[in-house]
Amino acid sequence: MQTISFENQLIAPSKIVCIGRNYVEHIKELANEIPDEMVIFNKPNSAISTKLNAFHKQEQLHYEAELCFLYQGGKFIAVGFGLDLTKRGLQGKLKAKGLPWERAKSFDGSAVFSEFVAIDDINNSLTLELTIDDKLIQQGGVELMMHKPQQILTEITRFMTLEDGDVIMTGTPKGVGVIEGGAYFSAKVLLNSETLLSQTWQAS
Repeated sequence: MQTISFENQLIAPSKIVCIGRNYVEHIKELANEIPDEMVIFNKPNSAISTKLNAFHKQEQLHYEAELCFLYQGGKFIAVGFGLDLTKRGLQGKLKAKGLPWERAKSFDGSAVFSEFVAIDDINNSLTLELTIDDKLIQQGGVELMMHKPQQILTEITRFMTLEDGDVIMTGTPKGVGVIEGGAYFSAKVLLNSETLLSQTWQAS
């Protein structure tokens, strides 16, 4: 089982629940339609990784930076930074045929996480920043979300049981793109302009 880190503990999520198309500007940059309902899909435990790869089985990957929450006892208890890795070309082909996204979104290593830190107050000031090779590429957070974290939790639990330790990825702001081998990714999560966590990866 793959694990995430929270307060010096290693936790093995049973699943990762992902929210798609949750930022209007990201929807526009991919020329998608704004959905009528919340877009929800899953990644398995085997998707979890701490290593950032530019390719998976010879297919180049794209990054999507996301605020992520750790579920426990009926609520979100911690926040982390996640990279939802995507095979964009394959995803486009699957969408065109009306097929599920899992081959493009749920492969091994497709969910790269920072450590998680405890959080009590999830408000509109909670944001992420992604810098690649010293250039700010993605920035956004709760204020820009179409569906806020509590709405997301309520909707998911209407039809799916969440286990303690599960992770929810809440969607990505605009600025997604190709992962280049050797690039340095620097991630931050901020609350009230104070840095809660930071993490760096070098793409391989």
